[in-house]
Amino acid sequence: MQERMLTFLCCPVTRSPLRLVLLANSNGEKNHAAPVISEAILFAEEDWFFPVTGGIPRLTVEAFLDYEDFFRRHLPDYDDRRRRLELKYPALIAYVRRKNKRTKESFSREWSFYDYEEDRTWNANEEDMLQRFLRETNEDRDGLRGKIIFDAGCGNGQLDTLIARQGAIVIAMDLSLSIERAFLQNTHPDAWYIQGDVQFPPLAFSLFDIVHSSGVLHHTNNTELSFSCLSPCVRPGGKYSVWLYHPRKDMMHRLFNTLRVFLSPLPAGLRYFFLRLTIYPVSYLIKKIKGSRQNRREMIIDILDWFTPEYRREHHPDEVAAWLTKRGYHSVLVTTTDTFGFNIIGEMADDLSISAPE
Repeated sequence: MQERMLTFLCCPVTRSPLRLVLLANSNGEKNHAAPVISEAILFAEEDWFFPVTGGIPRLTVEAFLDYEDFFRRHLPDYDDRRRRLELKYPALIAYVRRKNKRTKESFSREWSFYDYEEDRTWNANEEDMLQRFLRETNEDRDGLRGKIIFDAGCGNGQLDTLIARQGAIVIAMDLSLSIERAFLQNTHPDAWYIQGDVQFPPLAFSLFDIVHSSGVLHHTNNTELSFSCLSPCVRPGGKYSVWLYHPRKDMMHRLFNTLRVFLSPLPAGLRYFFLRLTIYPVSYLIKKIKGSRQNRREMIIDILDWFTPEYRREHHPDEVAAWLTKRGYHSVLVTTTDTFGFNIIGEMADDLSISAPE
């Protein structure tokens, strides 16, 4: 974490600014112009507190529980602070722990297979990834220069380094521990990584030129709710871009979604073992017959992405266009469509007082 990030961050619950208490710096980072804050505690104005570990701000609601060992080493009154939060916010804490537990597990496992030296992200090399982002957001390279961009659900984080190279500042957020490898692999000082929840974005509202969420919101317990929680981060005149699955009339597609119903209750380890023994060999054979260039790790990631998330929803473009319109966006446009899904964008009015009807 760089100290200048504090301008962008806030408490995900109270939306108050965060006060930094530094514990350790990591000097001499080859990818950063300034020293990286490797360990710290971020305090909200009321009740909430969050760790910075491994150079990453951990800004989920449940971070005070997930990083208990860290706090016990560095915060003498941790037990009192924890007790106060649990007494004051029991329903909120129970809600986020329930909805996030399996999502964090599934995507941490999925991206742990990714090899940054050899693998491609969704069959795309670096240039293909950047070009796809430009098509999805209806931008060009020069148009990214000077923009502030929020990537909500960054996965392996490679795209964010590529965007930063075009002259943008990017805040990349993910719920799972995949954020740790993304941070370590980053090679640009203007790509910043945080752990956070799309339903409780720990970022200032009305700040970002582009909020982009690709293949993420349909993996939450309520897609439109998650969509609405990110929307306030878009600045007046800014752009909201979302990629989602669409329904498909395909026998294999329906079969896989039916199989998900039976796999879902299984423990994570057992689900993975079953997929490796059954779906993976069949998928590998079919893809090789069709001439796929995917390697084994890329195929496993594809399979895990389909079968292991707790939630996997599909939406029509018209449905999502309505979400944008009723929140005051104009120039709504489907920018890309492929076999699995579509990307849609909308622009927020410069004058929010006339952006939506009463």
